[in-house]
Amino acid sequence: MSRLRTRTRPPLALALPALLAVAFLLMPLVGILVRTQWGDLGAHLSSPGVVEALKLSLLVSLWALGLSLLLGVPLAWLLARVPFKGKALVRSLVLLPMVLPPTVGGVALLLGFGRRGLLGPWLEGTFGITLPFHTSGAVLAATFVAMPFLVISLEGALGGLKQSYEETAASLGASPVRVFFTVTLPMVGPGLIAGAALTWARALGEFGATITFAGNLPGTTQTLPLQVYLLLQDQPEAATSVSLLLLAIAMGVLIALRGRWTGTPAAAREAVAAPPVPDEAPDTGPATVTTTGTAAPPESAAHEAGHWPLHATVTGFNQLTLAAEPGTTIAVVGENGAGKTTLLRALLGLTPRAHAELRLGDADVTALPPHKRQVAWVPQDGALFPHLSALANTAYGLRARGVPRADARREAQAWLDRLAVGHLARRKPAQLSGGQAQRVALARALAARPRLLLLDEPLAALDQTTRARVRHTLRTHLAGFGGVCLIVTHDPVEAVSLADRVLVLADGRTLQDAPPAEVSRHPRSPWVARMLGRNAWPGIASAAGLALAEGGRLVVAEALPEGAQALAIIAPEAVSVHRERPDGSPRNVWPGTVREITAVGSRLRVLISSGGVPDLVAEITPEAASELGIVDGAEVWTSVKATEVTLVRL
Repeated sequence: MSRLRTRTRPPLALALPALLAVAFLLMPLVGILVRTQWGDLGAHLSSPGVVEALKLSLLVSLWALGLSLLLGVPLAWLLARVPFKGKALVRSLVLLPMVLPPTVGGVALLLGFGRRGLLGPWLEGTFGITLPFHTSGAVLAATFVAMPFLVISLEGALGGLKQSYEETAASLGASPVRVFFTVTLPMVGPGLIAGAALTWARALGEFGATITFAGNLPGTTQTLPLQVYLLLQDQPEAATSVSLLLLAIAMGVLIALRGRWTGTPAAAREAVAAPPVPDEAPDTGPATVTTTGTAAPPESAAHEAGHWPLHATVTGFNQLTLAAEPGTTIAVVGENGAGKTTLLRALLGLTPRAHAELRLGDADVTALPPHKRQVAWVPQDGALFPHLSALANTAYGLRARGVPRADARREAQAWLDRLAVGHLARRKPAQLSGGQAQRVALARALAARPRLLLLDEPLAALDQTTRARVRHTLRTHLAGFGGVCLIVTHDPVEAVSLADRVLVLADGRTLQDAPPAEVSRHPRSPWVARMLGRNAWPGIASAAGLALAEGGRLVVAEALPEGAQALAIIAPEAVSVHRERPDGSPRNVWPGTVREITAVGSRLRVLISSGGVPDLVAEITPEAASELGIVDGAEVWTSVKATEVTLVRL
């Protein structure tokens, strides 16, 4: 079947100048091709002077590339990762050689490194190094004009790389240098290769700065572009042939790059290369022995098994004290901006917004860098390293701690088996489904032998079926964890089913810290109450009931002191819906309009707005909705008995 495409015809006023621009750029290239004497091409390119200049050009360009990698890679990382004063000035200095006339660059090099320059006399007097009119001078000139291509390309690639990969690697025990070489560089490989290729090509073709700073000495500084310049005076046909060679090299580099100036992120390349498999699909690769989720903990980790109570005092944006016994799982909940992720990052030592004085067991790890705290972190997206297999990902933390490769891989395989993804050990992250990837991320964190485990919405990206399966797996393995686990979540089911305690944050401070049952019965936050599916109305107690903050009054059975602030909790199933004003005992009756109807399991949730009180959510059966004629926009009456209102003092 042919694919229909919609073609947009460009306006003539734009198309004509564009075609002229293409012709303008193409004409010089066509001129070289037309004027080349193809029969003499071999003789021209094999002449002694051209061969000598070509060898020197390759030598100079390769040395320039090496210097650019040595100096430019750290500079690109600094510009992409470290905030500092004067960054804009440094970036301008990097770009300057690209816009500076090459001869001006050569003059600047003379004034900086020449015999009468700023550093030239010192270099010559101390080390006996003379750069001008020497091959090293040609290398320096080529590096000066070519290194910006590498820095710009790599900085762009680093800027597109999510820092969660590097931060996760640090939480697994990898030092900054190890993170750079095992995670950062492999993931920005396309950008590095593109920058290196452009740098080499630019160094190979450098002319102006070289002839100005290093001169034009045959066999010493006379590179191929300078050879072309000399041949134009006496042998223009030979100059055309050599120009064709340089043109072919430049075009070859551009064709090889195929426009990838900053490279393709590793994650994107993996995603294109291999589609994910279904969540429970069997592995089609080499067979791997798989055990069930009830397998015993890996033997190599047994000697490190222990119990690590947690005590943390957090200051800064977050202001709280947190203490927990070994084996405790704490669900951290709160509105967006409440400080949940900031709390986790403070415990990791990854944010200046908050500082944590942290003790794990008997060890005070406050002054330790993230990779030495033994605090493992699983971010929301899992941050599996896309260039490593599931097995290598899981073994990463063990290898970072110095465990021999064979032992690390054996222990990693055991953890994957325990989480029922051992048969996927050889797959890359892009070949895993969401549930599989989350289990691998959890296995990686547990295999790193942490003393504190931090999970940032680990199940948020999963569908309901997969979420239930992974939640069960997570609950099973947290039961035997000897440290403390903090889970950031917006899912009340996760908070209730996984946690021993629920920590409610508001503006970085503790609003409530209690068992899930207590938080469910008496939530102290309207947001938490709504998360749990309840109506929550804040107000001030008075003799007549509760004066609601949003207007209206609520009659309650429980008496509170006059002026006390309280939160009225009303379960949706306690709200009665009528088409006519009800008679009888209800003390709270309001007219309203149906704004939204949502199916929740076998029941319907009806959002009803009223001018007298805040919006109210009622829960009724589909049969009742049909009998009452409940539809969007219907005018109804709602009622709540005073005894059905629970008050929580704030």
